[in-house]
Amino acid sequence: MSKKRRGSPFSLTYLFASFFGAAMVASAFAYYNYEFSKYKFFDFSQTTFYQKSELFMPEDEKYTVLVYSSKMQNVEDITKNIKDDNKILAIDLYQKRFKEEDSIIHITSGMNTLLKFIQKFNIYDVPCAFEIVKQKNLKYKQNTRIEIIE
Repeated sequence: MSKKRRGSPFSLTYLFASFFGAAMVASAFAYYNYEFSKYKFFDFSQTTFYQKSELFMPEDEKYTVLVYSSKMQNVEDITKNIKDDNKILAIDLYQKRFKEEDSIIHITSGMNTLLKFIQKFNIYDVPCAFEIVKQKNLKYKQNTRIEIIE
């Protein structure tokens, strides 16, 4: 019986196959990172926000989240520059309590919760706004990129 001669491990076929496999793995990893780090998810059932003195539970399908400081800006002036027709969840970093308005829901929380929220969405400048959309139950997904409001 004659032995069949197999190719060496450094042949062109083996080299091409291993390169192709590595390229597939790298592209899948890059796509996963791009898609799931682009927009963040936020679960209101795991975080406590207050509306006046009551616990805030979102009910609408879409909100525009506005992060600002009432010490620096007036919320009415900022909301004039927001183009969305959604209700606005206004998160004041100074944590003042305001009267409710038709399209603006003022919510507050403890400083640790606010810091986690800011870190989760990578907020570096205020005032800024972005849209969130309901996924299921109290879980919302960021739907637009964060825009700095001038």
